[in-house]
Amino acid sequence: MVRHVRTDAPPLMPIFRSQLQARLLLRVLTSAEPVTASDLARTLREPDATVSREVRRLIDAGLLRGERVGRAVRLRPVPENPATAPLRQLLIVTFGPAQVLERALAGVEGLESARVHGSWAARYHGEPGGPPGDVDLLLVGRPSRREVDSALEELEGVLGREVNVTYVSPERWQDVTDPFISTVRSRPTVELDLHRETEEDG
Repeated sequence: MVRHVRTDAPPLMPIFRSQLQARLLLRVLTSAEPVTASDLARTLREPDATVSREVRRLIDAGLLRGERVGRAVRLRPVPENPATAPLRQLLIVTFGPAQVLERALAGVEGLESARVHGSWAARYHGEPGGPPGDVDLLLVGRPSRREVDSALEELEGVLGREVNVTYVSPERWQDVTDPFISTVRSRPTVELDLHRETEEDG
């Protein structure tokens, strides 16, 4: 008998069945090109079988459409479904910050790493609490602040939240005696993959 692992509704937006469902929908509904279940499993770092089951549920619900090309099934949103557009916006506002920030910062030079911390990261990792009022972004490296400002321009309107940016040098990030760094490291964070979007776009 196959046992299915039950996952709790995500604190960021508990109307979704699971965090995987929300993240999967976000990827497909905001992608410029169709994606396959294998693409999603790799991007989301989840087992192929688990992603395939979730994809099948969303196809059956009329939110996604599958088009077979060879052995692969390419997934797209169903634009004529009246729920698609509002669902896309809801996902961007709730689960979107990490993905949107990854895309915006992927080409910024001098940026060694980036992570979201604070209340949004805490909710993302399942810590209960009120809805996050803003997005706290920590950038490690020596990027051009003008380039970062340009990359993040207009994102607050997309995310529906203020984005608070803190810059730290690589040396400071390694200083465990620094009170701010110690606090950030001790709390939930969501590290951004600054290379993933470049690879996907390429």
